[in-house]
Amino acid sequence: MSRVRGISVSGELRERLAALGWRLRGNGWAILQTAAAAGLAYFLATFILGNEQAFFAPIAAVISLGLSVGQRGRRALEVAVGVAIGLAVADAIVLVIGVGPLQIAAVVALAMATSVLFTERNLFVNQAAISAILVVVLTPPQEGFNPDRFINALVGGGVAVGINYLLPVNPERLVQRAAREVFDELSTVLEKIAAGLRDGDREKAERTLDQARDVDDRVRSFDERLAAGHETARLSPTRRRALKRLDLYASASIRMELAVINTRVLARGAANVIRRGDPVPATIPEAVLDLSAAVRQLAAYLERSEGPEETRASALSAARGATKTFEDHHDLATSVLVGQIRSAAVDILRSTGMDQASALSALEEAAGKDSDLG
Repeated sequence: MSRVRGISVSGELRERLAALGWRLRGNGWAILQTAAAAGLAYFLATFILGNEQAFFAPIAAVISLGLSVGQRGRRALEVAVGVAIGLAVADAIVLVIGVGPLQIAAVVALAMATSVLFTERNLFVNQAAISAILVVVLTPPQEGFNPDRFINALVGGGVAVGINYLLPVNPERLVQRAAREVFDELSTVLEKIAAGLRDGDREKAERTLDQARDVDDRVRSFDERLAAGHETARLSPTRRRALKRLDLYASASIRMELAVINTRVLARGAANVIRRGDPVPATIPEAVLDLSAAVRQLAAYLERSEGPEETRASALSAARGATKTFEDHHDLATSVLVGQIRSAAVDILRSTGMDQASALSALEEAAGKDSDLG
């Protein structure tokens, strides 16, 4: 028993280490980008411009190359302007009232209030407050406004933008990872829906419904990464060849969102069926598993662009099994599940490049016509 437990623990540890390694590989280039930008910004501000206290340069570089990989040009501008406002307010206030806890509170409040007059964007406002605090605590002004700090912020932001566009992250990998997360989660949810329907497990069905709702967060993350990938590919000469692959993901994006919605509705329908104790034909869970396979195959198709045949075959198999079930069971609960399976199948077909008419035609040819479900 202890040996089995030891093997289990060892296997779990390996899985965790593998996950950590995957995350490090996925974010390694962004870490190197940020570290290089911070070092280069400090070097330029200190040894080229001759500023003795150049800490604003690496700070601005790190913030500009923050966790959000999109809109870095605007981020760098916001950092620089936010720093300028914070510096100006801090210099003016501290020269009048000195330094202390109450003065810091006053400086932060005034810097943020001044920033809000220009915009309510959190980055802009918070950067003004942070810059004001750094000025007061680290280098309180003695002789009025010091332009070196503002110049350092511009240097840091400029270095960040330059590194981002000359040595950018790989936009294809960026989008592929985000899409894979959506597809993996969606496929897992479908597998759990099938298991819940097969076992009649109410608690499992409720947990699956909650998990289905959480997939929306991954879709939002994918949309952000897709926009960032397009920005990088358009503006970086070394990454423009990625635009074709990114356009493929963009064309599938809307259908992915609809597939997620259909899966959530399917999870809700499955939970309702299990709560009521309605009988579920064995072909329904099998059709849901076919949908899960189609989702995983769709992810592989988008990554490799080697042909959508497997994806389409699994989606059509799901629709065929669901429709065959409805021919034998005409109750309301079955019709709701069948309708959602067919809708999800159509969205998957369209994600492979088929238009609405072609997807419906292929579905009807495979599953048989049924006007109540089309």
